[in-house]
Amino acid sequence: MPNQKKLYIKDRSKSNEHSTFPTFTAPVKVETPEFDCLILAIARDAEERRSSGSEANPYYAMDLIRQSRLGALRLPVKLGGSGASIRDLFHVIIRLAEADPDVAHSLRAHFSYVDELLRNPASELRDTWLQRVAEGAIIGNAFTELSSKNVGSLVFETTLSSEGDGYRLNGTKYFSTGTMYADWVLVMASTPDGKPVSMIIPTDREGVIIEDDWDGIGQRLTGSGTTHFNNVFVNKDEVNVIREDKTPFNSYVQLYLHAVIAGILRNVVTDASALVHKRTRTFSFAAADTASADPQLQQVIGQLSSSAFAAEAIVLAAADALDIAVNAAVDGVIDYALSHDASLRAAQAKVIVDDLALQASTLLFEVGGASATRQSANLDRHWRNIRTIASHNPTVYKARAIGNYVVNGTELPLKHVYF
Repeated sequence: MPNQKKLYIKDRSKSNEHSTFPTFTAPVKVETPEFDCLILAIARDAEERRSSGSEANPYYAMDLIRQSRLGALRLPVKLGGSGASIRDLFHVIIRLAEADPDVAHSLRAHFSYVDELLRNPASELRDTWLQRVAEGAIIGNAFTELSSKNVGSLVFETTLSSEGDGYRLNGTKYFSTGTMYADWVLVMASTPDGKPVSMIIPTDREGVIIEDDWDGIGQRLTGSGTTHFNNVFVNKDEVNVIREDKTPFNSYVQLYLHAVIAGILRNVVTDASALVHKRTRTFSFAAADTASADPQLQQVIGQLSSSAFAAEAIVLAAADALDIAVNAAVDGVIDYALSHDASLRAAQAKVIVDDLALQASTLLFEVGGASATRQSANLDRHWRNIRTIASHNPTVYKARAIGNYVVNGTELPLKHVYF
């Protein structure tokens, strides 16, 4: 086992440092006073943790997510959710990322799996999981491995082997975003004969070791560390064989990242405006006596605001294509043409939103002067977070595939990592 920098031990007492814990008596719904209260509480918590100078993990925020049952947003009202569309959900993710991009990013695997459950045909197992989600359970992920296999392969070095009345799970996963905050973890593995399987097990089961060892330049508090499975017992009813003939639908998790970026851009605009108002002096050759009256600085902030608006509009337009594809699914299978269109829209969104966001997070410093570069200002976090998220998938490959489709009619690659 590699050296462990820090292990997460579930301890809900970490959340009790906040005496103003909001109370939610029903699942939170989009654009209600309760939703605004939730977003405000998460934003304040993020600001307090930043101001303290220590990179404390967002345990409080994640407990708010549980209590408000935000994770059940997509469930129908009759199943204990809010009945939100995918477009509604992506609007929520943008708002949540504006408040705290780490928290928004940490829920990516959860919301993706909940949508998969909703698409699948009714079954006892599906109903059990939807009930757990309705009660506030959060699901993390254990998918990625550092191996010689190409990204997107469904052949895993993590293995699931039969033992008695169940199985034993062994392996190591990396970039397990959100898992250290989750109650359950979705694990991908291979059987001895090479078949891909998935299972959801409790994160506190014996043999599950979660390391908080993510050392990226951004999104530092997403819990994207290493997860070890050391001879973990898995019940037979927890295992699901993956249908490789099923139409891939990965555009959801692709676009999700750009909803987080769009939320960060909202925060860039807020910080830019605040930065101008905080300036007590300007340059002797500036166009106005105060920074807030300076037309050049106003222009910069106008550009930032426009970029944030454009990014959000692009993401929500692409989310409409996801809604169309999902709503037309039959027995959990999405129509290939609709899946392809959703993938195309998500890819087009990435190509533009990445560029807009990276430019905007740099342009922010044009309104602040040299003092804005102080570490205490922490304004570089926006660029670091955007750069980290944008690096999840290669923009150049997306743009090439889009161009090949437009010019030659060649469909996008039929790979799980692309769709």
